[in-house]
Amino acid sequence: MNQLLSNQAFCELASMLSNSTEWSLEKNHGEREIAITNLVARIDHTLLKPEAMQTDIRKLCEEAIRLPFATVCVHSFWAPYVENILRGTERTICCVVGFPTGIHPADVKAQEAIWAVQNGAREIDMVWNIGAVKSGDWKSVEIDVRSVVHAVAPLPVKVILETALMTPVEIRQGCEICGEAGAAFVKTSTGFHACGGATIEAVRLMRECAGDAMGVKASGGIRDIPTALAMIAAGANRIGTSSGVAIASFLSESH
Repeated sequence: MNQLLSNQAFCELASMLSNSTEWSLEKNHGEREIAITNLVARIDHTLLKPEAMQTDIRKLCEEAIRLPFATVCVHSFWAPYVENILRGTERTICCVVGFPTGIHPADVKAQEAIWAVQNGAREIDMVWNIGAVKSGDWKSVEIDVRSVVHAVAPLPVKVILETALMTPVEIRQGCEICGEAGAAFVKTSTGFHACGGATIEAVRLMRECAGDAMGVKASGGIRDIPTALAMIAAGANRIGTSSGVAIASFLSESH
């Protein structure tokens, strides 16, 4: 594996490569290999299908042991099982909370987050209360986010905005509230809503609003290297995808 770059340096490299007219490992070979190495290290290796079986979760974990992903992201139910497999490795468990609708009482989300942490999770991805946002009930939204953040502090919480459902005004106000509530990241999408997943425009707006105070996670429909690098170039510093192995495979293919 090649060197890991700072977020700024990686963003600049991703921007250069994503603007390339042709994706080819044969061109700019060294830069592309460095980019993929850095991309893999920023991926939450994800499996959130409700029908996923124990064998599927084990395979996910074995892939993460082999490849240096940022986290393994699963439903909280699987946290004890994943923790048992990953114990003694350098891999981190991320669990989703209030997933995928976000329409859960704040204290229920907080309790789910606490349970996930007690069973091995070290990062939490929560879906905010979408209905409250669309109702303009920002007080309830703040309580929702703050409840989970406080429940697991100082561990990082990423707040899933489901940006394809949101107006730019809602995204801006939401990022501000998430920052005030202590969230570590704002995240585009669950990947489960019919409205769609991550877009360059949403990521760019989230980065503008988040500034240096929060991270931005792009997820939902990111299945290949060019798309992932475009998200990084737009301002994401974490990627959620179930296609991490396919992305990482380009490293072995490049030799």
